[in-house]
Amino acid sequence: MTISTQLHDNGTFVVTMDYPPVNALPVAGWFRLAETVRQAGEDPAVHVVLLRAEGRGFNAGVDIKEMQRTTGFDALVGANRGCYLAFKAIYECAVPVIAAVNGFCLGGGVGLVGNCDTIIAADDAYFGVPEVDRGALGAATHLARLVPQHLMRTLYFTSRTIAAKDLVQHGSVLETVPAADLHDAALALAAEVAAKDPRVIRAAKAALNGIDPIDVNRSYRYEQGYTFELNLIGAADEHRDAFVATGRPMND
Repeated sequence: MTISTQLHDNGTFVVTMDYPPVNALPVAGWFRLAETVRQAGEDPAVHVVLLRAEGRGFNAGVDIKEMQRTTGFDALVGANRGCYLAFKAIYECAVPVIAAVNGFCLGGGVGLVGNCDTIIAADDAYFGVPEVDRGALGAATHLARLVPQHLMRTLYFTSRTIAAKDLVQHGSVLETVPAADLHDAALALAAEVAAKDPRVIRAAKAALNGIDPIDVNRSYRYEQGYTFELNLIGAADEHRDAFVATGRPMND
Protein backbone atom coordinates (compact mmCIF):
# COMPACT_ATOMS: atom_id res chain seq x y z
CA MET A 1 0.00 0.00 0.00
CA THR A 2 1.80 3.07 -1.23
CA ILE A 3 1.83 6.56 -2.63
CA SER A 4 4.61 6.38 -5.22
CA THR A 5 6.10 9.15 -7.34
CA GLN A 6 8.09 9.61 -10.52
CA LEU A 7 9.53 12.83 -11.97
CA HIS A 8 9.80 12.82 -15.75
CA ASP A 9 12.48 14.78 -17.58
CA ASN A 10 9.91 17.27 -18.90
CA GLY A 11 8.82 18.26 -15.37
CA THR A 12 5.78 16.00 -15.13
CA PHE A 13 5.52 14.66 -11.57
CA VAL A 14 3.42 11.49 -11.47
CA VAL A 15 1.76 10.58 -8.17
CA THR A 16 0.29 7.07 -8.05
CA MET A 17 -2.11 5.76 -5.41
CA ASP A 18 -1.97 2.00 -4.86
CA TYR A 19 -4.04 0.78 -1.91
CA PRO A 20 -5.65 -2.57 -2.84
CA PRO A 21 -8.31 -3.70 -3.18
CA VAL A 22 -10.26 -0.50 -3.98
CA ASN A 23 -7.91 2.41 -3.20
CA ALA A 24 -9.84 3.36 -0.07
CA LEU A 25 -7.10 5.32 1.65
CA PRO A 26 -6.38 4.83 5.36
CA VAL A 27 -5.75 7.87 7.54
CA ALA A 28 -1.98 7.68 6.99
CA GLY A 29 -2.52 7.48 3.23
CA TRP A 30 -4.44 10.75 3.12
CA PHE A 31 -1.72 12.53 5.07
CA ARG A 32 0.98 10.99 2.85
CA LEU A 33 -0.84 12.11 -0.29
CA ALA A 34 -1.25 15.64 1.07
CA GLU A 35 2.44 15.95 1.89
CA THR A 36 3.51 14.46 -1.45
CA VAL A 37 1.47 16.94 -3.49
CA ARG A 38 2.47 19.86 -1.28
CA GLN A 39 6.17 19.10 -1.70
CA ALA A 40 5.76 18.66 -5.44
CA GLY A 41 4.39 22.16 -5.79
CA GLU A 42 7.36 23.56 -3.89
CA ASP A 43 9.89 21.87 -6.18
CA PRO A 44 10.96 24.19 -9.04
CA ALA A 45 11.75 21.13 -11.17
CA VAL A 46 8.04 20.18 -11.17
CA HIS A 47 5.97 21.82 -13.91
CA VAL A 48 2.77 19.79 -13.58
CA VAL A 49 1.44 17.03 -11.31
CA LEU A 50 -0.37 13.98 -12.68
CA LEU A 51 -2.49 12.14 -10.10
CA ARG A 52 -3.38 8.55 -11.01
CA ALA A 53 -4.07 5.17 -9.45
CA GLU A 54 -3.29 1.51 -9.90
CA GLY A 55 -5.95 -1.16 -9.63
CA ARG A 56 -9.65 -1.45 -10.42
CA GLY A 57 -10.53 2.14 -9.65
CA PHE A 58 -9.13 5.57 -8.94
CA ASN A 59 -10.31 6.02 -5.36
CA ALA A 60 -13.11 4.69 -3.12
CA GLY A 61 -12.78 7.35 -0.43
CA VAL A 62 -11.83 6.69 3.18
CA ASP A 63 -11.15 3.26 4.63
CA ILE A 64 -14.40 2.64 6.50
CA LYS A 65 -13.16 -0.67 7.91
CA GLU A 66 -10.22 1.11 9.52
CA MET A 67 -12.63 3.62 11.02
CA GLN A 68 -14.87 0.90 12.47
CA ARG A 69 -11.91 -0.99 13.95
CA THR A 70 -10.88 2.10 15.92
CA THR A 71 -12.50 3.02 19.23
CA GLY A 72 -13.40 6.61 19.94
CA PHE A 73 -13.12 9.33 17.33
CA ASP A 74 -9.41 9.16 16.48
CA ALA A 75 -9.90 7.54 13.08
CA LEU A 76 -12.80 9.84 12.19
CA VAL A 77 -10.87 12.95 13.14
CA GLY A 78 -7.81 11.62 11.36
CA ALA A 79 -9.76 10.90 8.17
CA ASN A 80 -11.42 14.32 8.29
CA ARG A 81 -8.11 16.10 8.71
CA GLY A 82 -6.31 13.92 6.20
CA CYS A 83 -8.95 14.41 3.50
CA TYR A 84 -9.06 18.12 4.17
CA LEU A 85 -5.28 18.43 3.83
CA ALA A 86 -5.13 16.25 0.70
CA PHE A 87 -7.88 18.22 -1.06
CA LYS A 88 -6.30 21.48 0.07
CA ALA A 89 -2.84 20.43 -1.15
CA ILE A 90 -4.20 19.72 -4.62
CA TYR A 91 -6.13 22.97 -4.82
CA GLU A 92 -3.23 25.05 -3.52
CA CYS A 93 -0.50 23.19 -5.41
CA ALA A 94 1.60 25.85 -7.14
CA VAL A 95 1.41 23.99 -10.45
CA PRO A 96 -1.58 22.49 -12.28
CA VAL A 97 -2.76 19.07 -11.12
CA ILE A 98 -4.22 16.68 -13.70
CA ALA A 99 -6.31 13.70 -12.59
CA ALA A 100 -6.29 10.50 -14.68
CA VAL A 101 -9.36 8.62 -13.49
CA ASN A 102 -9.82 4.90 -14.05
CA GLY A 103 -12.85 2.89 -12.96
CA PHE A 104 -14.67 4.24 -9.94
CA CYS A 105 -14.10 7.61 -8.29
CA LEU A 106 -16.19 7.80 -5.14
CA GLY A 107 -16.47 9.91 -2.00
CA GLY A 108 -13.02 11.21 -1.19
CA GLY A 109 -12.02 10.45 -4.76
CA VAL A 110 -14.43 13.14 -5.92
CA GLY A 111 -12.87 15.44 -3.35
CA LEU A 112 -9.49 14.86 -4.99
CA VAL A 113 -10.52 15.31 -8.62
CA GLY A 114 -12.91 18.15 -7.83
CA ASN A 115 -9.93 20.21 -6.72
CA CYS A 116 -7.74 19.18 -9.66
CA ASP A 117 -7.30 21.57 -12.55
CA THR A 118 -8.03 19.09 -15.34
CA ILE A 119 -9.64 15.65 -15.44
CA ILE A 120 -9.13 13.01 -18.09
CA ALA A 121 -10.84 9.65 -17.65
CA ALA A 122 -11.13 6.13 -18.98
CA ASP A 123 -14.32 5.53 -20.90
CA ASP A 124 -15.54 3.14 -18.18
CA ALA A 125 -14.93 5.60 -15.34
CA TYR A 126 -17.72 6.89 -13.14
CA PHE A 127 -18.08 9.32 -10.25
CA GLY A 128 -20.27 9.47 -7.16
CA VAL A 129 -20.59 10.63 -3.58
CA PRO A 130 -22.28 7.88 -1.52
CA GLU A 131 -21.78 9.77 1.75
CA VAL A 132 -25.49 9.82 2.61
CA ASP A 133 -25.52 6.01 2.50
CA ARG A 134 -22.55 5.97 4.91
CA GLY A 135 -24.14 8.30 7.47
CA ALA A 136 -21.71 11.09 6.60
CA LEU A 137 -21.46 14.29 4.59
CA GLY A 138 -18.70 15.82 2.52
CA ALA A 139 -17.38 16.38 -1.01
CA ALA A 140 -20.53 18.20 -2.14
CA THR A 141 -18.14 21.14 -2.44
CA HIS A 142 -16.16 19.20 -5.02
CA LEU A 143 -19.07 17.48 -6.75
CA ALA A 144 -20.47 20.96 -7.38
CA ARG A 145 -17.33 21.69 -9.40
CA LEU A 146 -18.17 18.76 -11.71
CA VAL A 147 -21.90 19.21 -12.36
CA PRO A 148 -24.54 21.98 -12.13
CA GLN A 149 -26.16 22.70 -8.79
CA HIS A 150 -29.44 20.80 -9.16
CA LEU A 151 -27.78 17.73 -10.62
CA MET A 152 -25.25 17.84 -7.78
CA ARG A 153 -28.07 17.84 -5.23
CA THR A 154 -29.84 14.95 -6.93
CA LEU A 155 -26.66 12.87 -7.11
CA TYR A 156 -25.90 13.71 -3.49
CA PHE A 157 -29.33 12.89 -2.05
CA THR A 158 -29.70 9.66 -4.05
CA SER A 159 -26.06 8.47 -3.95
CA ARG A 160 -26.32 7.85 -7.69
CA THR A 161 -23.20 7.80 -9.84
CA ILE A 162 -22.53 9.58 -13.12
CA ALA A 163 -20.44 8.29 -16.02
CA ALA A 164 -17.29 10.13 -17.03
CA LYS A 165 -18.62 10.42 -20.59
CA ASP A 166 -21.60 12.34 -19.24
CA LEU A 167 -19.30 14.77 -17.45
CA VAL A 168 -17.63 15.66 -20.76
CA GLN A 169 -20.80 17.50 -21.78
CA HIS A 170 -20.61 19.52 -18.55
CA GLY A 171 -17.01 20.47 -19.29
CA SER A 172 -15.59 19.03 -16.09
CA VAL A 173 -13.99 15.99 -17.73
CA LEU A 174 -11.84 16.99 -20.68
CA GLU A 175 -12.20 13.71 -22.55
CA THR A 176 -12.61 9.98 -22.12
CA VAL A 177 -10.30 7.43 -23.71
CA PRO A 178 -10.05 3.63 -23.69
CA ALA A 179 -8.75 2.42 -20.33
CA ALA A 180 -5.63 0.98 -21.93
CA ASP A 181 -4.78 4.41 -23.36
CA LEU A 182 -5.47 6.47 -20.23
CA HIS A 183 -1.94 6.74 -18.90
CA ASP A 184 -0.43 7.71 -22.23
CA ALA A 185 -3.19 10.24 -22.90
CA ALA A 186 -2.72 11.79 -19.47
CA LEU A 187 1.04 11.99 -19.95
CA ALA A 188 0.54 13.68 -23.32
CA LEU A 189 -1.75 16.26 -21.76
CA ALA A 190 0.68 16.80 -18.90
CA ALA A 191 3.53 17.25 -21.39
CA GLU A 192 1.56 19.97 -23.14
CA VAL A 193 1.30 21.90 -19.87
CA ALA A 194 4.85 21.09 -18.81
CA ALA A 195 6.19 22.62 -22.04
CA LYS A 196 4.89 26.08 -21.08
CA ASP A 197 7.01 28.63 -19.24
CA PRO A 198 6.75 27.41 -15.61
CA ARG A 199 6.91 30.98 -14.32
CA VAL A 200 3.80 31.86 -16.27
CA ILE A 201 1.99 28.62 -15.41
CA ARG A 202 2.62 29.08 -11.68
CA ALA A 203 1.36 32.65 -11.90
CA ALA A 204 -1.68 31.46 -13.85
CA LYS A 205 -2.51 28.84 -11.20
CA ALA A 206 -2.32 31.45 -8.44
CA ALA A 207 -4.42 33.89 -10.46
CA LEU A 208 -7.14 31.35 -11.23
CA ASN A 209 -7.36 30.33 -7.58
CA GLY A 210 -7.56 34.00 -6.64
CA ILE A 211 -10.64 34.60 -8.80
CA ASP A 212 -12.39 31.36 -7.83
CA PRO A 213 -15.89 32.27 -6.55
CA ILE A 214 -15.92 29.44 -3.98
CA ASP A 215 -13.57 29.01 -1.03
CA VAL A 216 -13.32 25.24 -1.36
CA ASN A 217 -11.26 24.80 1.80
CA ARG A 218 -13.79 26.57 3.99
CA SER A 219 -16.89 25.03 2.39
CA TYR A 220 -15.56 21.48 2.72
CA ARG A 221 -14.60 22.06 6.35
CA TYR A 222 -18.15 23.28 6.94
CA GLU A 223 -19.53 20.03 5.52
CA GLN A 224 -17.26 18.03 7.80
CA GLY A 225 -18.84 19.68 10.83
CA TYR A 226 -22.12 17.96 10.01
CA THR A 227 -20.34 14.64 9.58
CA PHE A 228 -19.00 14.89 13.10
CA GLU A 229 -22.47 15.80 14.37
CA LEU A 230 -23.89 12.65 12.76
CA ASN A 231 -21.22 10.64 14.55
CA LEU A 232 -22.09 12.18 17.90
CA ILE A 233 -25.75 11.15 17.57
CA GLY A 234 -24.77 7.62 16.50
CA ALA A 235 -26.24 7.71 12.97
CA ALA A 236 -22.89 7.43 11.21
CA ASP A 237 -21.79 4.36 13.19
CA GLU A 238 -25.05 2.57 12.37
CA HIS A 239 -24.56 3.16 8.66
CA ARG A 240 -20.87 2.27 8.64
CA ASP A 241 -21.47 -0.91 10.66
CA ALA A 242 -24.13 -2.00 8.17
CA PHE A 243 -21.82 -1.30 5.23
CA VAL A 244 -18.91 -3.22 6.77
CA ALA A 245 -21.17 -6.16 7.61
CA THR A 246 -23.09 -6.41 4.32
CA GLY A 247 -21.28 -4.23 1.77
CA ARG A 248 -24.58 -2.43 1.15
CA PRO A 249 -26.25 0.73 2.49
CA MET A 250 -28.25 0.25 5.70
CA ASN A 251 -31.64 0.90 4.10
CA ASP A 252 -31.24 -1.47 1.14
